[in-house]
Amino acid sequence: MKFRGLITAAVILLILGGVLYWSEHHKAPETTSSSEQPTILKVDPPSVKTVVVKQKGAEPVTLTKSGTGQWQITTPGNYRADDTTVYAMLSSLGPLNAERVVENQSSNNQGANLGQFGLSDPAVEVEITDKDNKAHKLLIGDSTPTGDAVYVALAGDPRVFTAAASIRSSLNKSLGDLRDKRLLPVESSSVSSIELDRKAGDLEFARVQNGWQIEKPQSYRTDTFQVDDLVDQLTGAKWDPGATAEEAKKGFDAGTPVATVKLTGSEGTDTLEVRKGKSGDYYAKSSAVEGDQKIDSSTATALSEALDRGLDEFRNKQLFSFGYAEPDKIDYQSGGTTVELTRTGNDWWSNGKKMDRDSVEAVVTALRDLAATKFVDTGFSNPGMDVTVTSGNGKTVEKVEIQKTGDGAIAKRADDDSLYQLDAVTVEGLTDAIAGLKPAAKK
Repeated sequence: MKFRGLITAAVILLILGGVLYWSEHHKAPETTSSSEQPTILKVDPPSVKTVVVKQKGAEPVTLTKSGTGQWQITTPGNYRADDTTVYAMLSSLGPLNAERVVENQSSNNQGANLGQFGLSDPAVEVEITDKDNKAHKLLIGDSTPTGDAVYVALAGDPRVFTAAASIRSSLNKSLGDLRDKRLLPVESSSVSSIELDRKAGDLEFARVQNGWQIEKPQSYRTDTFQVDDLVDQLTGAKWDPGATAEEAKKGFDAGTPVATVKLTGSEGTDTLEVRKGKSGDYYAKSSAVEGDQKIDSSTATALSEALDRGLDEFRNKQLFSFGYAEPDKIDYQSGGTTVELTRTGNDWWSNGKKMDRDSVEAVVTALRDLAATKFVDTGFSNPGMDVTVTSGNGKTVEKVEIQKTGDGAIAKRADDDSLYQLDAVTVEGLTDAIAGLKPAAKK
């Protein structure tokens, strides 16, 4: 029994000795206090002109900034780069601060000692060259024993640091991560026209001073928010980097056409052909991206819904366009009722009398609420109500005629041949508001 106890004690001593040896050789003492965190590297993102990212075991990816400030991948092939991803990488280095210094090596033994930190064959290498051709190479090695930090070194600097583990995820980017995955890499604000070729009917939109205008099948007042959303879906649609080229080509070739889009921006016209696969996935061929592509599921549904909208969904259903601006004047006539309201500053007047502001605001709200439930082609022949709204300091005059029907009303603007079908509730809301007008209370 005593002999067994001696053996157990010896084993325990050997284990403790091994742990002590590992600790002495792998955990160097701090050389800086937490309040004196040294800066490993400080990058000014706008001044960087090239970035080379090398993942362990992978071919380096070289990014070069163009004269317009956009990033381009130049090796291992020529691709558009995701500017947002590149900028985020550079921002993580502006500056990169160390948690502590764990090794301060002399120049003659630096290479020999880097291996114990995973830095002789690092997980990630990032080389950055600025506009003055000054280059810095950052090495990211193993995780520290606690797992919340990584070992970091700067080529030419004898020190080894620890830095927050998040820096590795910020810099460990593959070719797929760095590529611009937009099918139409166009800034939405630069889009000047859109053409949709589809079975549901061709549509064309042109950007005008105050928003958008439907040009085809003919000119219509346009719901700018709907067209803006279409542009956002088109310029935000991305290809799926997880799909193989063979899978994308097979899906596209067998897919049912959804729409062909021509998007014209400041740099020219790009085309996008969208098809729906038998499995419900969507595929695309873009003039801006090489080959056929599977559309990423995160953007495919919204894109297909936007492309499937009918003409009427893009038309402006509001009868009046003054929106939330305060009108200058309102003229109303229906049967024997005639009302003229004029605004001066914050006050409303009618026939020389100051009007109760709340009662006038009820009329303004009722006018804003007049919107088409749908557009019709017939049923307007004998209007009995005329409303004219002047806004924009007299620059905009909107004249509307309204004919009541059994289930509501049909309205027509003086500047538009479209017929707006209105529901009974909104029309009654206007007549009730007119009836409720009253002078301001005397003080």
